Amino acid sequence: MRILAAAPLPFVPAEWPVTQPSPASYNFGPDFTFGFSTSAYQIEGAVREEGRSPGIWDVFCHTGHHIKNGNNADVACDHYHRMPEDVALVAGAGVKNYRFSVSWSRLYPELNGGPNAKGFAFYDRLLDELHRSDITPWLCLYHWDLPQYLQDQGGWTNRDTSYRLAEFSDRVSRYFGGRIPNWMVLNEAAVHSYIGHGLGFHAPGLTGKDNWVSSLHHLNLGQGLSIQALRGNLPHARIGTVASVEPVVPSTQNKDDVQAAAVLDAMWNGAVLDPLFMGKYPELVADDFAPYCKPGDLANCHQKIDLLGINYYNRLNIHHDPKYAMDVFFGPQGEPVKYKALDVPMSPDGMYETVMHVHNTYDGPEIFISENGFATVDDGKPGSGLEDDGRLAYLGANLQFLQKAKEAGANVSGYFVWSLIDNFEWDSGMKYRFGLVNVDFTTQQRTPKQSYYWYGSLVREQTDLQKA
Repeated sequence: MRILAAAPLPFVPAEWPVTQPSPASYNFGPDFTFGFSTSAYQIEGAVREEGRSPGIWDVFCHTGHHIKNGNNADVACDHYHRMPEDVALVAGAGVKNYRFSVSWSRLYPELNGGPNAKGFAFYDRLLDELHRSDITPWLCLYHWDLPQYLQDQGGWTNRDTSYRLAEFSDRVSRYFGGRIPNWMVLNEAAVHSYIGHGLGFHAPGLTGKDNWVSSLHHLNLGQGLSIQALRGNLPHARIGTVASVEPVVPSTQNKDDVQAAAVLDAMWNGAVLDPLFMGKYPELVADDFAPYCKPGDLANCHQKIDLLGINYYNRLNIHHDPKYAMDVFFGPQGEPVKYKALDVPMSPDGMYETVMHVHNTYDGPEIFISENGFATVDDGKPGSGLEDDGRLAYLGANLQFLQKAKEAGANVSGYFVWSLIDNFEWDSGMKYRFGLVNVDFTTQQRTPKQSYYWYGSLVREQTDLQKA
């Protein structure tokens, strides 16, 4: 997840009652998958242990004043040492699917160097714990944590990084092989390119149109090359990727805002999905990508996948702002919202709109919701946010709209909540909490919130319905 910059919003009371929705009110049918999602950098900690080298977020956290309250992820949730406890939390909720990512710089800590045996051993232990608990692993190969040694050579603005990702994907898939049935290549290329390379709010802290566009193209290219490598190594695995897909709306009907929203929609949604499914960039921005597209690139980007992970949180309100790349930036909410969290509009009904858009535009690919979640603010008190009615209402409403999309014919096969535990939320540090389990970052004590118990009840209800 990421907290997007936005203009302050007026408080708008929720129109849906903030009450605990009944888990028995849903029916997603047979073979529907429920899971938890996490990512390596946000939970692992141990950034200097057992051979791991720095990544771009380590440098970003420790230079300048990029992270709220001066936080960093040096320890984060200490998952590296507490991993069995966290797997037990997944199992304790009755959840049978766990999406996680691996740390590139933990597995390959040196430029042109060999594998780090201790890094691979950690993920072997994780897989052992998951399999012992009958939990199916879903691996994401790249969740924004590029090794700093590649950033020193230009990172995603350097075309060579696309080939480095494919090499990494090849090596990791050869090592773990059949132990992992579900492989995702990227997490949210749109966010990583725009927020990290166009706006500079995320690592590596670059700005400007050229950095934004080049990084996105090279992410797309690296993804396509990686899919080909995975196909060669894992003929029986399910292979896909994860995209942040959200409706983009203008803050006002002023023509400049309307145009800005169209540009951001083309970059955020179209420039991620069109190359993958159609082998082209949206017409509105195709000329912007042309300088970076070499012969054969779009054919390499255009790959068959088995399933698409969609991360959905909210609509994006956009206005024209010449201070930012391509004259676009996040603007104020134009219409009243049902929910807001951290001054960001949260729109559960956009879940239906998003899923149906992907279904109708890209010929009905298999979709699973790979992230969907709601943040509360840490008030500094022990057990902050354990009674999380707002999260329950938001998750419940999103699931209602997801079920509606499934009933309308969308090929939706799963839902993964963000996130299992409170964690390091990128430039927002530890202030904002998305976990269904509270983490006291001083003691590292884990305490389930009421949403954890509600989600567990939902999963068990759906499992019982599937067996009936």
